[in-house]
Amino acid sequence: MGTERSFVDYVTEVAGLGSRLTHKKMFGEYALYLDGKVVAFACDNSLYIKPSKAATILAADLPQGPPYPGAKDYPIADELLDDPDALRRLIEETATLMPLPKPKKAPVPKRAG
Repeated sequence: MGTERSFVDYVTEVAGLGSRLTHKKMFGEYALYLDGKVVAFACDNSLYIKPSKAATILAADLPQGPPYPGAKDYPIADELLDDPDALRRLIEETATLMPLPKPKKAPVPKRAG
């Protein structure tokens, strides 16, 4: 089924992180980024938080499940959509533990000839 854009818009609104929380559509689902770091995925209109120490501590009671077939289990944070402060804290703490994305290499120009 793919995630509806309105769900992602709702998640970003509830989190209250403004322009720091962005998203990118990928294969009908969405990756959510805080300050350029992937912190969550929106899959089938559910919010999956990247597994981390923060998720283990702050989201210990959340159900777990794979965001897509073949993936490891992630905390499913749908119930935190009713608790904006807890959601915001979990996203921010997760981001502090995630590495910055690797810089993309510049494309090599093709040789004429």
